[in-house]
Amino acid sequence: MSEDNGSERPVRILLQTTIPPMQDDWNIERFSLLREHLASLTDDTGAPLYDVVARDREADANGDDVVMATLDRSDFDELWLFAVDTGNGLSSGDCAAITRFRKRGGGILSTRDHQDLGSSLCTLGGLGAAHFFHSRNPEPDDSRRSRDDQQTESISWPNYHSGSNGDYQRIQPVAPLHELLQDRTSSGVVGYFAAHPHEGAVGVPAGASNARVIATGTSRTTGRVFNLAVTFDRARDVDGN
Repeated sequence: MSEDNGSERPVRILLQTTIPPMQDDWNIERFSLLREHLASLTDDTGAPLYDVVARDREADANGDDVVMATLDRSDFDELWLFAVDTGNGLSSGDCAAITRFRKRGGGILSTRDHQDLGSSLCTLGGLGAAHFFHSRNPEPDDSRRSRDDQQTESISWPNYHSGSNGDYQRIQPVAPLHELLQDRTSSGVVGYFAAHPHEGAVGVPAGASNARVIATGTSRTTGRVFNLAVTFDRARDVDGN
């Protein structure tokens, strides 16, 4: 729970895509089960834990998203950004506001898919550098710039094959265990993520002292270990943010 003038209130989450509403594309309706699940969670008294707003990109006359370009002045606590564009899903105004939002303490989850899907994240300073694509900011290791998923010939690297859609993949938490992977089950550790035939690639950006890989997966095709999640833990910047 976060606090508002000393009183508890639900955590406000913005679920946001980087494309306008498009039929048969990764519009926000594809994430409706996630929205419904988050909105259904309550505390011991029955009060909602999360206040969730889910939306697609809506550009104003300047090409900025009407919500993200003022995110730092909003009362949102977290941004869950689903980058599903092919390179033009964030404007400079969006990126500046998201950066200011992060500096004021806002939490950000940024995610994408294979090859160049979601590559507008490269325009987002700091966090964006953790995402590796085919045409922009490729993986530093040249040996990884090759197709992993061999079944879908139309998709190139990065495309790690962790399993079929609708299935689960066994993950390997990286020590020390990050709090995001703590579970209330008997094991105390999250052991599975959803699987996907062609995962994207993430890693720790050069010089990011507060970032680390927290979970890895294993390709069903090549047996290669690949990164699944990178966290940037809270740190103070040169301006004291």
